[in-house]
Amino acid sequence: MQAEQGQIAKMRVKSQPLIAVRDVRASSTWYRTLLDATSMPEHEHRRRYDRILCGGQLILQLHAWDEENHPNLTNADAAPAGHGVLLWFEVSDFDATVRRVRSLKAQILEEPHNNPNSGQREMWIRDPDQYVVVVTEPDGEENGRGNS
Repeated sequence: MQAEQGQIAKMRVKSQPLIAVRDVRASSTWYRTLLDATSMPEHEHRRRYDRILCGGQLILQLHAWDEENHPNLTNADAAPAGHGVLLWFEVSDFDATVRRVRSLKAQILEEPHNNPNSGQREMWIRDPDQYVVVVTEPDGEENGRGNS
């Protein structure tokens, strides 16, 4: 049992979400602005692929539709963008992020509000490819405001 626990303690998972977009450069600019983030240095595949980074950590990958024959990255019009998927970002400065949302003129699905379950403020928007994006302040349970 102890050996099993040791293996579990060593196991780490890092999420690396990838979404298909119509214009990688435009989406990269949009996400970098929204999240006050950076991206990869200029490279030859920039029109097909980019990575969005915060603090040097990968938070989102962008890939052009119908490029490089990847499964599920073809036929952008086959289904609604991201049906059943939410891109959820916890941000350290929620108020500054809300200002950036407004400067981007993003479609707002839900204005900033308090989540009744966690107590944290969140805002729901759509990105240029119609994916639903949620930005939240740090988790209310972690900062002592959650409902128990």
